[in-house]
Amino acid sequence: MTEAFQHLMSPLSIGPVTLRNRTVSTGHDTGMADHDGFPGDRLIAYQRARARGGAGLIVFQVATVHPTAFYSAHILQGHVDACIPGYTSLAKAVHDEGATCFGQIFHPGREIIGSADGTLAAAWSASSTPNERFHVKPRAMSHDMINEIVSGYADAAARLQQAGLDGVEIVASHGYLPAQFLSAKINRRDDDYGGSFENRLRFLKDVLIAVRDRVGPSMAVGARISGEDLDGIGLDTDESTAACEKLAADGLVDYLSVVAGSSATRPGSYHIVPPMSEDAGYTAPYGRTIKDKVDVPVIVTGRINQPQIAEQIIARGDADACGMTRAMICDPEMANKTKDGRIDDIRACIACNQACIGHFFAGSAISCIQHPETGREQTYEPRQPAPHPKKVLVAGGGPAGMKAAAVAAERGHEVILCEAAPQLGGQALLAQLLPGRAEFGGIVTNLSREMELAGVTVRLNTRVDRALVEAEKPDVVVIATGARPSDADFDGRDEGHVVDAWQVLKGEANVGQSVVIADWRCDWIGYGLAEKLALDGCRVRLAVNGGQLGENVMQYMRDHAAGRLHKLGVDVHLYARLYGLDADTVYFEHVMAKEPIICDGVDTLVTALGHDAEDGLVDELGDLGVEVQMAGDCLTPRTAEEAVFEGLKVGNEI
Repeated sequence: MTEAFQHLMSPLSIGPVTLRNRTVSTGHDTGMADHDGFPGDRLIAYQRARARGGAGLIVFQVATVHPTAFYSAHILQGHVDACIPGYTSLAKAVHDEGATCFGQIFHPGREIIGSADGTLAAAWSASSTPNERFHVKPRAMSHDMINEIVSGYADAAARLQQAGLDGVEIVASHGYLPAQFLSAKINRRDDDYGGSFENRLRFLKDVLIAVRDRVGPSMAVGARISGEDLDGIGLDTDESTAACEKLAADGLVDYLSVVAGSSATRPGSYHIVPPMSEDAGYTAPYGRTIKDKVDVPVIVTGRINQPQIAEQIIARGDADACGMTRAMICDPEMANKTKDGRIDDIRACIACNQACIGHFFAGSAISCIQHPETGREQTYEPRQPAPHPKKVLVAGGGPAGMKAAAVAAERGHEVILCEAAPQLGGQALLAQLLPGRAEFGGIVTNLSREMELAGVTVRLNTRVDRALVEAEKPDVVVIATGARPSDADFDGRDEGHVVDAWQVLKGEANVGQSVVIADWRCDWIGYGLAEKLALDGCRVRLAVNGGQLGENVMQYMRDHAAGRLHKLGVDVHLYARLYGLDADTVYFEHVMAKEPIICDGVDTLVTALGHDAEDGLVDELGDLGVEVQMAGDCLTPRTAEEAVFEGLKVGNEI
C-alpha cells in the first residue's frame, strides 16, 4: 500500500464484517439479471471482475421484497426462495476474490418505470401523492399492506443471509418507498405513520427492526439515504440528517450510505448518476453533515472517479468509505492499481453516462464506452494471446484505432498506429471543447496509456496510403479513419453564410450575432453548440429534427441541457427539417404539420447534419491482397461507444 492512499486502502469495520479497503462498488442496476430475475453467469462474471480488481465492498443491485416492488422488468427478485441459489453463486464468486458483499433490498413505492408486459402496475406509497417524473398516481398503503411489506424486507434479508452475503442494505434513497414515508412533502397520512417526524420515520424503523430481528448480529445491516433530493419537493437535508441520527442512535444501522437526488423528479434524477458537468466528489458535504451526527461508518457516493479524490474525502473526515461505482465500471482494476501505486494506469471514468446508465434506460446490460469489456466479461476476459503474432498497421488515431491497436498489441501482435494529424484523439478532441464536456478528452488520455502499456508504435503526422502499406508490408491493416461533417445540399446554400459544427469548434468561423443551428443528429453536438454560442453572446435558435433536443442523449443529461438552454434564452424548434436559406433567413419544415418554420434575421447557419465516412482507403487497398478490417465511423458514422467497441472486436479477432 502506498502512503499516498493510506486512508482509502486501509481496512474498515462495518458491524460484524471488515472490508479490506474503503473502495465501494455501490448498488446499481446492471441489466444483467437472468430472464427469470435471478443472478446468473453474466452478473457473476461482472461482479467477480470488480472483486478480482480489488474492491473492498461490492453492494449488489436492488432486489424485490414484495410482488409490488417491480419498478422495471429486469430487477432481481428477492421476495422468493428461488433467488437463493443464484445469490449463493454470486456471493461465492466475490468471496473467492477476497471482497465483501452486501445486497440491496428494495421497494420503489410510487417510482415505477416499467413492467414485464408493458402494462402499468398499481403503485403503492405512503400517500397518494403523485410522482412528477413518471406521472404515477399511487395508492396509499393500508396498515395491513405496510405490515406485509415490512415482513417482506425481513424475509428478503433472510434469503440473502442464507445465500452467504455479508450484509444487507435497505434502500431509503432517491425517493423510494422509505423516503416517501419520511418526506413531509410526500407523506400526508394522519395516522401513526404520518404527521410528526417520529411517525414519518416509523416505516423505515419498522423495516430495520424486522430485518435486525431476522438476521441477528452476524450480518451487517445498513441503509442508503439521499442527503437531499435536490428538487425542492422531496426529502430535505434536515429530514435526512435527523433520520440518520435517530437510526444510528437507536442502534438500528451498522453503516449509512449517503447519496444525493431523487427518482421522482427530473432535477432530482439528474443527481442519481451525475455527469461530467458536475464537480468530482460534489456530494461529499452531505456525507460530512451526516457523519458529524452519527457514530457508525458513512459511505458517500457521487462523481468520485479517482482514488486521489476518495483519499481526500476520507482524510478530511467527510466519509469513512467512498462509492466509486462508475470508476470501477470503467476500470475494474482501479483498487489494485491504487494499492500498487500504478495511478497513471487507471482508466478514469469521464462520466459520459452513455453506456452505463444510458444502457440501463435502453433496456440493455450496462457497459462503458472506454472499456466495452465491462458487461462482456465472458467474451473478452481474460485477454487471449494471439496464436500467430502478426504485423498490424492501424490507420487512424481516434478512439476506434487506439482501442484496436492496444488490444492487438496486448495479444502479442506487432502494431504500428499512424495518425495523419499531429495529435491523437480524432473527434474526441472536438467534443471536449463544448461546455461541460472538457472531461471527455480523458478518453484520449486513457486510450493512449493503454497503447503505451501494450507497446504500440505511434506515428503522428503520418497518413496511411497505398504506398505506405506497400512499404510496411503488414499482415493486417485496420482502417479507423473516422468521418467528416456531412456536406448536405439544400436550397440557397450559396446565398447565406453556412458553416459546420467542426468549423465553429475549431474557431475557424465568424458566426456573427444571430445564429441558427440545424441539428439533424439530435445529440449533444447540437445543444452543446447552442450553449457555447449563447455563452459567447449570440442570439441562438436551435432547430432540432426530432421530438426533443438531445433526443438521442441519455435523459439525465438531456434534461439538464434543456434547463441550461432555457436560462440562456435559446429558442428551440422541434420537428424541424432543414429546407433552405437565403441571405438572412433560414427555412425549415415542421415534419408533422407540413408547415414552414421561418427564422429571419440570421447571420450564420451552423449545420450539425451528421457525418460522412472517411473510407477512401478501403478502395485504395482493394487489390493489394492484404487483410483489411474496419472500425468506427469509417464503417458508418455513429458515436465513440461504437468506435471503441469495434476497436475491441477487431483487436480481439486478429
